[in-house]
Amino acid sequence: MISLARPILNLKDVIMGLSGERAFLYLAKANELERKKKVKIISFGLGQPDIVTFKHIREAAKRALDEGFTGYTETWGIPELRQSIAEYLNERYDAGVKAGEVIVTTGAKTAIFLAIASYISPGDEVIIPEPTYPAYAEVTKLFGGKPVYFPLDFNPEEGFRIDVRRLEELITERTKMIVLNNPHNPTGAVFRPEEVEKIAEIAKDKGILLLSDEVYDNFVYGEVKFRSVLEDPDWRDYVLYVNGLSKTFSMTGWRLGYLVASEEVVNRIATLATNVYSCPVSFAQKGAVAAFREGRWDLVRNMVSLFRKRRDRMYDLLKDIYGFEVWKSAGAFYMFPRIKKLLDELEMDVEEFVEVLLTRYNVLILPGTAFSETDVGKKYVRFSFCTNIEAIEEGIKRIKQAVEDLLSEERRK
Repeated sequence: MISLARPILNLKDVIMGLSGERAFLYLAKANELERKKKVKIISFGLGQPDIVTFKHIREAAKRALDEGFTGYTETWGIPELRQSIAEYLNERYDAGVKAGEVIVTTGAKTAIFLAIASYISPGDEVIIPEPTYPAYAEVTKLFGGKPVYFPLDFNPEEGFRIDVRRLEELITERTKMIVLNNPHNPTGAVFRPEEVEKIAEIAKDKGILLLSDEVYDNFVYGEVKFRSVLEDPDWRDYVLYVNGLSKTFSMTGWRLGYLVASEEVVNRIATLATNVYSCPVSFAQKGAVAAFREGRWDLVRNMVSLFRKRRDRMYDLLKDIYGFEVWKSAGAFYMFPRIKKLLDELEMDVEEFVEVLLTRYNVLILPGTAFSETDVGKKYVRFSFCTNIEAIEEGIKRIKQAVEDLLSEERRK
């Protein structure tokens, strides 16, 4: 129990109520098991490409270090990086983005934080599709806002869809923001262009902010056409656009993201950023300029092609496991099977199932509850296919054996 005589321990209730990103907790648990049991855990946990950051990016950062580019930079990011990001978005989406409408952040998570912190006040409502990446709701709660969840529709043939009419019904006079993560973590959905257009139209017509996180925009496998919110010429009126370099260029540890909004908004958000982190890492930004400007998009395409093959193999194997309803994800690098039937038969909840796989079979997957604050996540598990084909085959072999063993044990009771 916290002692009132030690005020440093009396943290705000909102801080005590945050749950963080549970994927990192499961990763720590898997690492601890590896050390204690001296075994190799096959991990389908974190969404981190297993490709080393491309050489030309690393070399550019090294040159910056050797040249002594190690001091503070502009809070917004160095001019050539902001210009590079604007050029990339304009070439891809014909968005008309100016360098002054870009702020470089310390990862896409920081961009999410800045966007929500700049707009959400106590009592404001933020509509979030569920399951969801945890940061949107966590930051909303931190600033006294209320996450309002609505479940994505699912069937194994069509995957995950947004019921736009149901979303619209949740809008109240307190609705300040709608969150759209596309391609979607954790489901791997790429929402159909008409869904994106309708959500954008609703936000624009009702004067609601649209926080659009498109950090997986290059991991699209062709089954569904990807539409960016920046393709709407009116995006400046209502969009806060988030993206980053972690996924596209396999730069997770470099901590570089960016936020795009109208220039007057970016300038005010930069004032907040100055008080939070001063500026992004100087030499990392030089690496990022090389990522955008040196024309090695073939490396990105090759990585996406590799991930498509991994997705296909994972799908082929998972669909043969009893009780797994699997849809072949259309984007990002996740698969999100529904396993409700299996859990019901085992009389086990999803977190118990994940625990058994980890401790008895040395395989890490994440429970859907790590991406849900309602009952939605209780039916699902998330797989990341950021690992090689051999690990995918061995890991799913173990899971199939675990399911057979658990069903046999349950039927003998």
